[in-house]
Amino acid sequence: MSLNHKKILLGIGGGIAAYKSAELVRRLKEHGADVRVVMTQSAMEFITPLTLQALSGHPVASDLLDPAAEAAMGHIELARWAELFIIAPATANVLARMQAGMADELLTTCALATASPVVVCPAMNQQMYQHPATQHNLKVLGERDVHIWGPNSGSQACGEVGPGRMLEPLDIARRAAAFFGDKPLQGQKLLLTAGPTHEAIDPVRYISNHSSGKMGFAIATKAAEMGADVTLITGPVNLPTPPGGVKRIDVQSAQQMLDAVMAQVNGQDIFIGCAAVADYRIDKIAKTKIKKTAETMQLALVRNPDILAMVGALADKPFTIGFAAETHDIEHYAKDKILRKQLDMIAANDVSTPGQGFSADTNALKVFWPEGCEELPATDKHTLAGQLLGVIARVKKEAR
Repeated sequence: MSLNHKKILLGIGGGIAAYKSAELVRRLKEHGADVRVVMTQSAMEFITPLTLQALSGHPVASDLLDPAAEAAMGHIELARWAELFIIAPATANVLARMQAGMADELLTTCALATASPVVVCPAMNQQMYQHPATQHNLKVLGERDVHIWGPNSGSQACGEVGPGRMLEPLDIARRAAAFFGDKPLQGQKLLLTAGPTHEAIDPVRYISNHSSGKMGFAIATKAAEMGADVTLITGPVNLPTPPGGVKRIDVQSAQQMLDAVMAQVNGQDIFIGCAAVADYRIDKIAKTKIKKTAETMQLALVRNPDILAMVGALADKPFTIGFAAETHDIEHYAKDKILRKQLDMIAANDVSTPGQGFSADTNALKVFWPEGCEELPATDKHTLAGQLLGVIARVKKEAR
């Protein structure tokens, strides 16, 4: 993947991760990009413009009211020049100002003035990242088709551990190259389910599972980047809508998810059942809160509809892919599901392995189809989603 002659504007916010921006400039240029840099005033407290000028080969812009630049409408020229605007690190402050549409610094002004795709790479303390205000800002930006890359989880400069680490520069550069790469799903309609379902017990309690929706949302994001027209049906998750024009439908229960799938499946080219749908629901949901009066409680459960099998049984079904989250005998159960549910492909993962599967930021998959198998080793879910979709596009094309 190459960025030859691609014009990338790099915006740097004022966070400790700004030290990675020097390497990011180098990595982007290694891929062939022409890079220009715009910094916030606080970013210059962490890394000097001279360093970034030396690496990029261009003067660094930082002052919205620079008379020399503004004589030529500098901020407009930068915004027009860019083919891709990457903001890394995107601090909580930068995200909040972008969400509010503020143009108080050169970086946020360029974000408003550009017609090019905009990418933010969040980087901040884990508590700041998880704060409802930041999550709201990310959600709104995602709905405006701002691309959100990351963050990673791990140890942070403040000594805490959690989500909020900026993606590594090489990862960002590779994603930028892929952004301009071939679009093997161009013109394809893709329907996808993600997240858990909530099966009500009474008005305040429900049955669910540990699915975070991260894998499904990563697939939706990457599929849109690869040219697909994506419809995402999701259970209750705390994730922003993927950018790229993804149509999002929110549901709660398995029955609601089934209804939404059946309403959308006609005319789809690909269906991916990535949701962790609850196998059972309560037979009779209590109309009022059940009081804690007895030492034990018995709940009568009935099976939920098998959404994946119902899609697989359609006479004019799309190319249908399922997921199998297993803890043992993965290959046996995966191949059995292909036959029982009349699938074209299944992606199996071992959720008993630490650091992958439910709620984690990384995963590994073993992909099976009737004529073959391919193993996708552990990596971040965005990268893995791209690899999986590449396999799907190839096998689907071969099956024609």
